[in-house]
Amino acid sequence: QVQLVESGGGLVQPGGSLRLSCAASGSIFVDYTMGWYRQAPGKERELVAAITRSASTRSYSTNYADSVKGRFTISRDNAENTVYLQMNSLKLEDTAVYYCNLRIPTAVPPYNYWGQGTQVTVSS
Repeated sequence: QVQLVESGGGLVQPGGSLRLSCAASGSIFVDYTMGWYRQAPGKERELVAAITRSASTRSYSTNYADSVKGRFTISRDNAENTVYLQMNSLKLEDTAVYYCNLRIPTAVPPYNYWGQGTQVTVSS
């Protein structure tokens, strides 16, 4: 069983910054990736950013939605049990519920764990 707990959401003015955190707990015995999704009212849930580690090179790779490239940065701590999303230059359209995601790619189909979500509201 895996649990994901998000924190760091809130109200911020346009151009401001927020840092989201997602702590993963439970037993994870297989390779996994972590990332952030968001869902705005009336819209589908979309991938914001994801981070993976190469088993061969031990290096991290990141992927970002086009809408957040250059503004958001995803990272993982040294223990790799927490993932962060640094959100800079926030825009009104960034307003959404942000969900932490842990994906087990070796599952068929790939299995996803989800956090409860944290609200990010960008408003003046």
